[in-house]
Amino acid sequence: MVILRSINPSETSTGKHVAIVGLTCDSHNWSSINSSLDELSELVLSIGAIVEIRMVQERKRQDPRLFLGKGKVRLLAKSCAEKDVSMVIVDNELSGVQLRNLESELGRRVIDRTELILEIFASRARTREGKLQVELAQLRYCLPRLVGTGKELSRLGAGIGTRGPGEMRLETDRRKIRLRIGVLSRAIEAVRRRRSNTSARRRKKLVSTIALVGYTNAGKTSVFNMLTTSSSLTSDVLFTTLDPLVRRMPFGGHRPVLLSDTVGFISRLPHTLVAAFRATLEQASEADLLLHVIDVSHPERERQIDSVKSVLREMGADHVPLLEVLNKCDLLDVSSYFHLRRINSEAMLVSALTGKGRENLLERISEELLLDVRRVTFNFRNSSEEDKRQITQLYRYGRVIRHVMKNEDVSIEADVPLNLLERFRMRKSINKLEVDRSE
Repeated sequence: MVILRSINPSETSTGKHVAIVGLTCDSHNWSSINSSLDELSELVLSIGAIVEIRMVQERKRQDPRLFLGKGKVRLLAKSCAEKDVSMVIVDNELSGVQLRNLESELGRRVIDRTELILEIFASRARTREGKLQVELAQLRYCLPRLVGTGKELSRLGAGIGTRGPGEMRLETDRRKIRLRIGVLSRAIEAVRRRRSNTSARRRKKLVSTIALVGYTNAGKTSVFNMLTTSSSLTSDVLFTTLDPLVRRMPFGGHRPVLLSDTVGFISRLPHTLVAAFRATLEQASEADLLLHVIDVSHPERERQIDSVKSVLREMGADHVPLLEVLNKCDLLDVSSYFHLRRINSEAMLVSALTGKGRENLLERISEELLLDVRRVTFNFRNSSEEDKRQITQLYRYGRVIRHVMKNEDVSIEADVPLNLLERFRMRKSINKLEVDRSE
């Protein structure tokens, strides 16, 4: 088993000081880099550490060896020594060479944004599935960063057959990691197949599914609790929810609806995580409706919205109908509240904390699930038990427009959701019109 670099509890226990470092290659991009460092500070707080130093350098391009310029690295080393900083966290993804050289120059542990997020995920995963996915992401991150250090992993000679023990150990580690990646990938693929089979069974039973998506700490789990009247753990800490939650929504006698809460997104979400969590995130791409929960009080909400949409495109979920849910509206003043309603009339304003907007949201969800419908006329035989069962299902899951009986023949005209139409296709006689979504 390959031992990965990991953040020890002693390194991140309450009171430990860290430095966060950013780099911008655009002099007009300071607001963006500051927002990114603010977010990195929240990630640092979520592991129990304290940001003691915050440093940004502007230069034309990254230094391929040190990431920062030599002078800035010397200044950072001096500041870390004065402030007793035990770790430096870089708000970019570093190469193995940059990590090694920075640690050598600074004399302390250096990690990048991606490694920090991976460590947070590792500490929060609770289910076997979540742990498998996080370990796979860590290994994929670690593999290209395996580099020799000093004499311990150095080549001792040159020429054929003269590889030293350091290189042999490096190759052994790489082989072990690749083998473990294969094992984890197969295990996660099995999880994906089980989820796919479960989704197929739900569709067969005419069960609709809704997935909550959104930026981390936007309040998805609070909205989940509000809609399902459950009490899942909520927190202001980033990435509280890693393992998916699924609950039934209370829609009375209507068709059954399941709501799932997924992992929160973040800007520059590591591709290794997106790939590893694909089995979990597929819930979004296979849902009948997405609820995009947005922290309406956040000053960077437009950037967060763009980040979520980017991940949805990467997952292949951008085709799923989406309803924006503007959460935390209780934090807005009256003028801001009504301004948002004017400029975004299609979005739903709610407060998961107070329950404001819950009934309107449930009503809108009910409407959205029935918007993609087709008006179809079906012919049945009243003497057939199977036909009687399908007539019952039409009344339960569709909207019956006309019901005509003539002797043993039954003609029913109904609006049927497209995702359920296949269930009744054998009985369809006339495809009269497709109902426009705007109606």
